[in-house]
Amino acid sequence: MVRDALRYPDARRLVRRLLAARPDAIVVEMGPPAWRQAARGYVATYGAARTSGQAASRGARLRAPLRIPPPVTGIMLDMRLSARADYALRAAIELAAASASHVTADQLARTQNIPGKFLEAILTQLRRGGLVRSQRGPDGGFWLARPAGQISLADIIRAIDGPLVGVRGERPENLGYTGAAEPLQDVWIALRANERAILEEVTLEHIVARELPESVRTLADNPEAWV
Repeated sequence: MVRDALRYPDARRLVRRLLAARPDAIVVEMGPPAWRQAARGYVATYGAARTSGQAASRGARLRAPLRIPPPVTGIMLDMRLSARADYALRAAIELAAASASHVTADQLARTQNIPGKFLEAILTQLRRGGLVRSQRGPDGGFWLARPAGQISLADIIRAIDGPLVGVRGERPENLGYTGAAEPLQDVWIALRANERAILEEVTLEHIVARELPESVRTLADNPEAWV
């Protein structure tokens, strides 16, 4: 499944490359999610879903909207990114796109389909972290505390979730393994270094300009990275 393929040219190009490599595949292209509170957490409704590929043309179809309950530990389980961090990144990107203009919380919530209560807490954390400023009143709103080119994705994630990689809530350098499991600490350190290499290099300005660093673009352009 490819999310937001209907919105971004890069995603559409990736779909074409995937189908060129695997013409027998079905690629499900999903639009942006709309979140609503359910009995057990939040549920995303993905609109404008469609299928592509030879197999899809032979009769396989997906009817939109597609409803997918998020994993218990976060939206992006494999990356250990919480729902709050995902929302914070999207809100910060919208502020960066607004440039010098103030953006209200209601505008952010509507544009990115972020639940209001989540957004209030997220903006408070970003403000305390020195990443966002706010002003009350009829002309008030939120804006970035620093230029978008000086705020990395890692800055946003740390402000919301803390250290990029943790094991049982501990920083990997503070862990101690014995016996045959001793090399595990080196693995967690290497994993954190790998995530830092990407998340600290990519800034909000890169995202808004749709010009990712070449090293990141090379990784994302590899079809195997998407499966």
